[in-house]
Amino acid sequence: MAYPPTSGQAGKTVFIDPGHGGPDPGVVGIAAGHQVAEKDATLAVATRLSDLLRADGYRVVLARTTDSSVVKLASAELDGGTMTADGVRHDLETRIACANAADASVLVSIHFDGFNDPSVGGTETFYDSQRPFAGSSKRLAQDLQAALVSGLGSTDRGVWTDDQVGPALTTAGNNYGHLILLGPPQAGYVDQPSQMPGALVEPLFVTDPADAAVLSDAGGQQRIAKALEAGIQKYLSGS
Repeated sequence: MAYPPTSGQAGKTVFIDPGHGGPDPGVVGIAAGHQVAEKDATLAVATRLSDLLRADGYRVVLARTTDSSVVKLASAELDGGTMTADGVRHDLETRIACANAADASVLVSIHFDGFNDPSVGGTETFYDSQRPFAGSSKRLAQDLQAALVSGLGSTDRGVWTDDQVGPALTTAGNNYGHLILLGPPQAGYVDQPSQMPGALVEPLFVTDPADAAVLSDAGGQQRIAKALEAGIQKYLSGS
């Protein structure tokens, strides 16, 4: 869904990808005795970020606006209500196609992290180092990471290339070795890659109860969105 600016005219488009959705809940944690799904938090933050960026004069395109996959999944891409590896890859490729069709200046994919140790929390950001615009993607990732750590007071877990994601890669991306949204062309994995600088942010951990309390709270979601707005503005202004 594309949304025009509500104030001013910056002349640039920001593509926001709220991670997961529909039959793909992402990481699931607990905050104050309630279940918290990554897919819900990413959409809530993305919606708030869209409003902020539109007020700054940017055109915004959202990969999804409801609790759904982006692509209409075939029955073979679901297994017991869960997305198969092929379903995930198809959905991610559709997000890429949307970003490219939007002629976006920048792609920001919002996720939240998870780990088997609930004491682990903090912020990390990823970019792909093999694209022609890798330098710009790195600068975007650094600007987003700095703004998130500053805005949230979170532990700085660093900026990483997407071949360092390790176990966090989807099953669909393991053999590819990159984040499908950000990575280079490779037959059978990504035929038409994203054509703009991009980064994937993991502002907090769903599995850390303290982090989960922030990302599931309306005020916390607004803080995350404000930090992302600041990082995107810094990157697009070239400052």
